[in-house]
Amino acid sequence: MPVFTVETPRERYPVHVERGVLARLSEFLPSRVGTIFVVTTSDVWELHGEPIKRTLNGRNHRVLTFPNGEPHKRVSTVEAMAEQMVEAGGDRSSVVVAFGGGIATDMGGFLAASFMRGVPVIQVPTTLLAQVDAAIGGKTGVNLQAGKNLFGAFHQPLAVLIDPEVLKTLPAREYRAGLFEILKAGIIRDRLLFDCMTRYPKDVLGRVPDVVDSLIAGSVKVKVDVVSADEKESNLRRILNFGHTIGHALEAETEYSRFLHGEAVAFGMHAATHLSHLTGHLSAEDAVDILQAIDFYGPIPPLDGIRAENLVARLASDKKSIQGKVHFVLATAIGETKVVSGVDPALVLEATRTALKMRTAQA
Repeated sequence: MPVFTVETPRERYPVHVERGVLARLSEFLPSRVGTIFVVTTSDVWELHGEPIKRTLNGRNHRVLTFPNGEPHKRVSTVEAMAEQMVEAGGDRSSVVVAFGGGIATDMGGFLAASFMRGVPVIQVPTTLLAQVDAAIGGKTGVNLQAGKNLFGAFHQPLAVLIDPEVLKTLPAREYRAGLFEILKAGIIRDRLLFDCMTRYPKDVLGRVPDVVDSLIAGSVKVKVDVVSADEKESNLRRILNFGHTIGHALEAETEYSRFLHGEAVAFGMHAATHLSHLTGHLSAEDAVDILQAIDFYGPIPPLDGIRAENLVARLASDKKSIQGKVHFVLATAIGETKVVSGVDPALVLEATRTALKMRTAQA
């Protein structure tokens, strides 16, 4: 199975894509490690905790659980876990293992970045979305009422351990949410990855192991290459936000209670694709191919009751806006993108309104 390497100016670490890699967690711990804190949710620990228990047998470790769901992805949750770490004797020799979906990897990483002004973290993602996106690249953080991931830090892990085997227990809706992130990777940088998603949909939805492993590896390579070239999103890394700008607005508008993150990204990609075409960056043919692919891997929850004006109004507070200017990632072809500022607000509103009518066909 492939091993990818993230190389930034200050850090270098492996991303392992390997079935059964959970059982090897102890191999990636520092030689002199204090208490190991596994940050997870009770359902993930019950389903997949046994290999972690075995590999940490005999080592000083504690399991810190938190309530699942975006409403709990807040500073108060991280603070409560930090208090538990202190009570358990945590210090600068401690290591955090972020074990779970994107919320766990984001919050576990932020906890590690903040505790004692920074301790190491190992990312062990258990959802498809976290495996191909959230766990890689060092972005950590929590939500504010004003928007998603507005409070956080860059904190690169010691390693990322991706075990596709855990996806067997992933609910269909969660699995599809992750597929949207893989689609995104194909749209922004890898035409072959996009083509695989559109040519072999039955194998993709059927979770055929070789196909799933290949999709994960392809998407991980995109993320690793981009992060290695631009660690802190000053230039190239911004292309990873295709679909995220308006998608994050949708999550905030619905108070993080209606849509999974991948579903919100699907909506955002729909809007971004329309905007790409409206601004003359994307051909009608490529726009249709992208929109059909997004629709095929639906459905997402109903979009009724959501006003385009409200979503557009939220864009100014998105963390990707700079000095009040919203930067949009627009597709110029399948596999190619461009970051554009100064887009006509009327076109943004039109694209958002069109996306609110998106077809969520059942594959």
